[in-house]
Amino acid sequence: MKEVEGETPVLEKLGLTRMAQALAAHAGARLESVARNVANADTPGYRAFDVPEFAAIYEDRAFALRGTRAGHVLNDRPQMLTPIQSGDGMAPNGNDVSLDAQMMKATAARQSHDMALAIYQNTSDILRTSLGRNR
Repeated sequence: MKEVEGETPVLEKLGLTRMAQALAAHAGARLESVARNVANADTPGYRAFDVPEFAAIYEDRAFALRGTRAGHVLNDRPQMLTPIQSGDGMAPNGNDVSLDAQMMKATAARQSHDMALAIYQNTSDILRTSLGRNR
């Protein structure tokens, strides 16, 4: 497929691939949050953060207003991935980072990212096959 400058590639027009891209971006934001929490695990008074669950974000976005041109509807993607406090218990020094919980979140984020990449790859393969092109 030849891309024309200024046109959206075919894969980006498909709802499934947009969802997979959003899932990959969410997983990246969650891994960033986990890394920040782990880096500050010994910082007195540090509060752990996480991003909202992808299902809640996507559900809100699925029925939200969509822009038809640049600047039509403000892009609130950074707001969607804004970290929220997520600490469970408080240590004597005021830090609430649990390394076990952070490792579980990192594993879940990695699985989400892998699933998003698999969806995108399979969609791409199906389109290539339908066009009669091999991998």
